Amino acid sequence: MNKEDFKPAEPHIPLSTGRVSQILRELKGWTQRELCNRSGISITNLSLLENNKVSIGKRRGEQLAMAFDVHPAIIVFPEYEAEWIRRAE
Repeated sequence: MNKEDFKPAEPHIPLSTGRVSQILRELKGWTQRELCNRSGISITNLSLLENNKVSIGKRRGEQLAMAFDVHPAIIVFPEYEAEWIRRAE
């Protein structure tokens, strides 16, 4: 076999709203408590959201977007915004 026979796999990250919130929070170096303070969302709800136990809802999506300084679609529709999330650093 030659190295030309090998092709790298396409990058694919299945993203949920909760995972996006966690990724953005970690990129900012924030704890859940800090995100709670910045977004006005309770730490309990942030934990439930990051663990995909609750749905995001419009209001929470807007609160998180404002806290992260990103467009709400990045939070609410992560499957369409994955490329933008990868650039969020």
